[in-house]
Amino acid sequence: MTLLTTVFAAIISTIVWYVKAPKSQMKIGILCWMYWGASLMWFVDAVFEYMEIHEKYFTPSPAEMLNDFYLGLSVVALGLVIWLVILLIKDPKGVVKDALFKKEK
Repeated sequence: MTLLTTVFAAIISTIVWYVKAPKSQMKIGILCWMYWGASLMWFVDAVFEYMEIHEKYFTPSPAEMLNDFYLGLSVVALGLVIWLVILLIKDPKGVVKDALFKKEK
């Protein structure tokens, strides 16, 4: 479930990046790379887990599936948090700068 969750996040973020690519200021490419990296990590983990437990890999218990799904959602949420921090630091539209250095009349 972790692999599936991060792959869906990677696909969705890639589609959004591709649609907005010519005029993108929101650094969505960073989000894509993080999710594709996480997907690759979970894929390698799945391969090694399959090599270890063989057929049992395909019959997880509902509790294991739920735990894996929560872990996948946590990875997606952490990726979003990191992307937001990067976005606020880079401030491509100057919104944070304008808010911090706003001159009162």
